[in-house]
Amino acid sequence: MPAFAAFDGTELAYHVVGEGEPLLCLPGGPMRASAYLGDLGGLAEHRQLILLDLRGTGDSGVPRDPAGYRCDRQVADVEALRAHLGLERVDVLTHSAGGDLALLHAARYPRRIRTLTLVTARARALGVDFTEEHRREAAALRAAEPWFGAARTAYEKIWAGTATDDDWDAAMPFFYGRWDAAAQAHAATEVEQSNDEAAEVYASAGAFDPAVARAALAAWDARVLVLAGELDSGPLPRIAARIAELLPRAKLTVQPGAGHYPWLDDPERFSRTVVEFLQGEGDAGTSD
Repeated sequence: MPAFAAFDGTELAYHVVGEGEPLLCLPGGPMRASAYLGDLGGLAEHRQLILLDLRGTGDSGVPRDPAGYRCDRQVADVEALRAHLGLERVDVLTHSAGGDLALLHAARYPRRIRTLTLVTARARALGVDFTEEHRREAAALRAAEPWFGAARTAYEKIWAGTATDDDWDAAMPFFYGRWDAAAQAHAATEVEQSNDEAAEVYASAGAFDPAVARAALAAWDARVLVLAGELDSGPLPRIAARIAELLPRAKLTVQPGAGHYPWLDDPERFSRTVVEFLQGEGDAGTSD
């Protein structure tokens, strides 16, 4: 298993999938091992995926100081991996809560990033986040699904702070465009892949200073793809549009019928969208 040393001596592992030009991939969760990304819907057929296991997850080591789990402190880990790979500039893809880490890394090292692909990504680093109301809005789109009643009851318990593990399981269909066998198998791996202690620290006080990050990226010239799922709540497509507006050369794409894991909902469309973006040199814009 390839690995490298972080600034504090923690050994961090990464997985290499596919061949071709490297694409550095940062997982979400927060603090979920990179295994859930798989080959990103066949994207590994076009690019070599460098899948980082964040500290304390997957095959990576556990830091001596848990404060190292805070998102802004993991920026140094991403930069150390780039240097370890010997890449002057790197294409980065990130998912969900990993969006905050990628944005903070870009704000600190803007000249090291060639392109950034934000897949259903959070942007608390820029002062943009989803809310309970957003979750409810997206949930209402699934009212015709056969699982909706039980899932909505479980969702209500989550919002009320009274959810059990069974309730979290029952609410999982909301995160997928199709609640089929592939989605169910994918969802079943979440608990074993996640570091709950690290997740509590990841976005803790002091992790984000949105004004500073926005100022650092206000004139950033790297191309950015903001890929949202039509049925996703974190972020809703219109919230993803707000993220794109904060990045000078960002393009918003909304994948029809997709939830929070668009590479599972329509692998071919997802990989085609990302490959076309990585290969293109077009100006920022909006598409659906």
